[in-house]
Amino acid sequence: MSVSHNNSSPMMSRRSVLRVAGAAGAAGIGAAAIGAGATPAAASTAFVHPGLLHTQADFDRMAAKVKAGTGLWKAGYAKLAGNPRSGSTWKATPLATVIRGATGDNVTTLAFDIAAAYQNALRWKVTGDTAHADAARDILNAWSAKLTTLDGSADRFIAAGIHGYQFANAAEIMRGYDGFDLARFKKMMLAVFYPMSSSFLAKHNGAYDSNYWSSWDLLSVACVLSVGILCDDRAKVDEAVTYFKSGKGMGSIKNAIPFIHPGGLGQMVEVGRDQGHALLSVGLLGTICEMAWNQGIDLYGYDDSRVLKGVEYAAKWNLGHDVPFTSWTWHKGAPGAWEGWETFTEASTWARGDVRPIWEGLYNHYVNRRGLDAPYVSAMAAKVRPEGGGGDYGTGGGLDHLGFGTLTFTRDKAIVSATTPTPSASTSDTASSSGTGAAATATPAADAAGGTQPQGGRGEDLAATGAGGIAAAAATGVLAIAGGFIALRRRGTRGTS
Repeated sequence: MSVSHNNSSPMMSRRSVLRVAGAAGAAGIGAAAIGAGATPAAASTAFVHPGLLHTQADFDRMAAKVKAGTGLWKAGYAKLAGNPRSGSTWKATPLATVIRGATGDNVTTLAFDIAAAYQNALRWKVTGDTAHADAARDILNAWSAKLTTLDGSADRFIAAGIHGYQFANAAEIMRGYDGFDLARFKKMMLAVFYPMSSSFLAKHNGAYDSNYWSSWDLLSVACVLSVGILCDDRAKVDEAVTYFKSGKGMGSIKNAIPFIHPGGLGQMVEVGRDQGHALLSVGLLGTICEMAWNQGIDLYGYDDSRVLKGVEYAAKWNLGHDVPFTSWTWHKGAPGAWEGWETFTEASTWARGDVRPIWEGLYNHYVNRRGLDAPYVSAMAAKVRPEGGGGDYGTGGGLDHLGFGTLTFTRDKAIVSATTPTPSASTSDTASSSGTGAAATATPAADAAGGTQPQGGRGEDLAATGAGGIAAAAATGVLAIAGGFIALRRRGTRGTS
């Protein structure tokens, strides 16, 4: 396979780039704003707690079903209990500085500790065993007492996004537990994680808005949204939701899924890149939509259920079926540094059929909660079931998702026509001045690892982001698409980028 290239790069140094192609005419993808479609349900000014990936009703359902030894819940809990990170004897190894993508890379230490905190928190909620709650609390407290910096190559933004939303979810479960210092944890999230993700969405590390792949934007949206909910900060929630609908980068919904084919399949840009990153985007879309849903915001159904169309497309391809593909051209680079274009004409076979614990949430929402048809998502959920979690799928992309969806998302069919959670008064501690429910527009934050970066980013990190290179985009306004950076390192070392 091949890709047509047109690069102008006087300052460019790059690693090997994955190349894909096929046979068809290239079509430019415009950066048009989202059109009118399904209207998300209006959210109250108050927040539901717990209210990120799981509500109290979810925990009640899990506990009752596991206690009764019921089918899928029993199998899902057995998968959780069998993961070494879910043991109550797990001890945290907190770091002051976490590095990803550069000398001294130690991000896996953070990833495993977050997985342990989340898994122990889940086991406590399901069984009532406070030994697991104590373990989760101690992990979260240890990190909030020490972590001050995320650093590395441009991959530091990946660390902020992935581990930011995961950390927030673990903390949300532990909200109100004896000895958990939620106030200090919020301070860490607001000082270390949120600023980097917000800055990335606003400035894209000094690159063209179309340079970074959709997964980069989506993990940043997930972080901003989860921090907003954790901290009862309406402005941050609005920042995330607005970007999801109409952001200028690849992760806004019409750029992440730019083409709707006859029959209702939505072509995801990452499917043209490789399937590891396509499935990362699928998982992030589900995560964002579920967290928003639990606050009364329907992103699942937004723009005529565009998310459903995209994840059905990705599922169909990864199940081994053919999918239609519209060619498109990717505009990459950074203003004043270098730029290039690549045209992609077919779905990538790289990592096709990859397995990730991402399907149960999507299946249970669209099929069991909403009563919609999702045949390919349904088949993928059945194939992966029961879903595991952090550590069950390796140390690369296997740590990108919290997992255990068979336990946490399986629900009896009960069709609803709109979002059903009714936000209630927050049960959190009094919000600080940086975490109020004010409706003011959020101001994009600076990069916590070194201030807002100039156009060219930090040194050569734009050309060494670790992002896979296979997709296309175009210029803002005329051919704007979204993407991840070039300079892909060959897959196998780390799954996220």
